[in-house]
Amino acid sequence: MTQHNKKHPGSAENALPQTRSLLFRTDTGLWLGAGLIALFVGMPIIALMVMAAQGDLTALTLLSKSVLPKASFTTFWLLAGLALFAGSIGAISAWLVSFFDFPGRKIFSWALMLPLAVPTYISAYTFTEFFTFTGPVQTLVRTLGGFSSSRDYWFPDIRSLPGAIFVLSLVLYPYVYLSVRALFFVQGRRAIEAGLLLGANQQRILTHILLPLARPALALGIILAMMEAINDIGAMEYLGVQTLTFSIFSIWVNQGDMAGSAQLALILLALVLVLIGGERWARRGQKFNETTNSSHMPFERMKLKGTKALIAMFLCLVPIILGFGVPLITLGAYARRYIFDGFDSRLIEAIGTSITLAGIAAIITLFLALLLSYAVRTKGTKPLNFLVRFSSVGYAMPGTIIALGIFLPIATFDNFVDGYMRDWFDISTGLLITGSGATLIYAYVVRFMAIAEGTIDAGFKKISPNLDSAARCFGHSRWQVLNQILLPLMRPALATAALLVFVESIKELSATLMLRPFGIETMSIYIHDLASRGRIEQAGIASLILILVSTIPVIILVRTSLRDR
Repeated sequence: MTQHNKKHPGSAENALPQTRSLLFRTDTGLWLGAGLIALFVGMPIIALMVMAAQGDLTALTLLSKSVLPKASFTTFWLLAGLALFAGSIGAISAWLVSFFDFPGRKIFSWALMLPLAVPTYISAYTFTEFFTFTGPVQTLVRTLGGFSSSRDYWFPDIRSLPGAIFVLSLVLYPYVYLSVRALFFVQGRRAIEAGLLLGANQQRILTHILLPLARPALALGIILAMMEAINDIGAMEYLGVQTLTFSIFSIWVNQGDMAGSAQLALILLALVLVLIGGERWARRGQKFNETTNSSHMPFERMKLKGTKALIAMFLCLVPIILGFGVPLITLGAYARRYIFDGFDSRLIEAIGTSITLAGIAAIITLFLALLLSYAVRTKGTKPLNFLVRFSSVGYAMPGTIIALGIFLPIATFDNFVDGYMRDWFDISTGLLITGSGATLIYAYVVRFMAIAEGTIDAGFKKISPNLDSAARCFGHSRWQVLNQILLPLMRPALATAALLVFVESIKELSATLMLRPFGIETMSIYIHDLASRGRIEQAGIASLILILVSTIPVIILVRTSLRDR
């Protein structure tokens, strides 16, 4: 008997979904989509090389004699100091909360990540105000010492290279803490029990077992912190530290030398690649296998009492107070002082602009990252995996490099369209793209593609591929498998990816500062503008809002990565 309700693949009812799913129905479509996204993300690097080639060696020679030596020296010591201090704070705090039991340990285990919510430039503003002559610290020093002026005593200058190392270490150490704590949580428990069975004391376990075990995670956390430091412009400008990144910004904006900026940017990009290669080299040949259900087996931490417990509490509490408490208290005092005139029309407009640009960037990034991750899930060949990894390289590039690489091709396209419309229609289109927020959205997508792709890929890995195969056996297309089966299961991962990109885009300053069109102002630009004019107090409300919004990713990390069961 004929079944009239049967839907044929070629019927009109299925035609539209099949037409829409061209990229999902063929391997060629997946390859084409991944290749276009890789080209879209890689265009800034290509444009940067073209821009650098247009400059002669004279400009590079002058830079190598004037700017490059000092900037390179400063950048080297900044990264070295950051590796030492941020690495020590992150590793020690991870060791304490992982293997010892003392009062407040459960609170410290998640509170140690709170400084990650403070943007580096806001931390620099607040620490400068906190340690200035009229700040509470120096006021206390003068009160206790009976001093009447700054000439009567010595106090370290926060606006210096050591000050920059101090400020950045206090807000970037959570990268080290997260990676080392995650490794200890999975593998360190069995290793420490094995050491105890062999009769080793805590000192030998730390030096001979845990430190070698944590070396890959320690290297990863330090490299991530270094890359964030390299990306920074706002804090370095405010603290008066001339790094390579700030030099690129200064040469482009103040001197108008785009070729020289591009040449210096390529040197900085080479430094970033060296950092990434160094992290991979540190992990060479190291494989640690997780014991079955090791993270869920009971583990008894060593209880600390008396002086040892107080020392552990002190070592965990100080980074939280300095890295998160000082900015929050300082900005809270400013916000209360300017509460009645803080929400001016300029701030409200900046908030609306930031939400709009970050929202659009989050949607675009989510769609492209979903396509890349699904392409790898469906056809995970080595060339395709390479395209996906290349598409995620933007997170390793400082915002200044991305901004430089984006500006040239977009400006060239704008000039071409404007010239064409003038010649043929006698109409001036002006700066269609560079005059709008489209360049900022492009920069955000390139910069934070890795965050979205990594989150979505992790979500896909939690879903068995057998589910896809079963659906395909019943005649469903790849589009139907993705739309009807995988996407409903992926909603938490998709929401997390979009939220992370959204928040990171709102915080981003380096690329925004270099690409923002005239008349467009985001929250980060609003705060930076007031701080650069010495009016950080008036930016207290905006800075406080930005910190509170930035705590959302930290909460997500607490709930998903560090569940202390």
